[in-house]
Amino acid sequence: MRYMKLEEQNFRRERMRKNGLVNLLLVAMLGLAMTGCQDTKARQENDQLKTQVAELQKENTDLSTRVDALAKENSALSSENEKLKAKTPPKKSKSTKSKHRKHKSTASNSN
Repeated sequence: MRYMKLEEQNFRRERMRKNGLVNLLLVAMLGLAMTGCQDTKARQENDQLKTQVAELQKENTDLSTRVDALAKENSALSSENEKLKAKTPPKKSKSTKSKHRKHKSTASNSN
C-alpha cells in the first residue's frame, strides 16, 4: 500500500507539473496574441495619424498660396487707391462763413 501511495503521489506531482507548464504556455501565447493585437491597433492609429498629417500639410500649402494671392491683390488695390486719391482734387478747407446780421430796424432806432 505504501508503494501505491508513493506512486500515486508521484503521478499527481508529475500531472501538476505538466498542468503548470501547459498553463504557463497558454498564458504566454495569450500574452503574445494580445501584444500582437495592440501592435496592430497602434499601426492602424499611426496610419490614421499619417493621413491626417498629410491632409493638414496640404491644407497648409493651400492656405499659404491663398495668403500670397490675397497679399498681391491687397497690394494692387492699395496702389490703385493711391492713384485714385492723386486724381481727385483736394477738398477745400472749411472757410469761415461771414455772419449774417440783421440790421436793426429803423423803428427800434426811433424809440
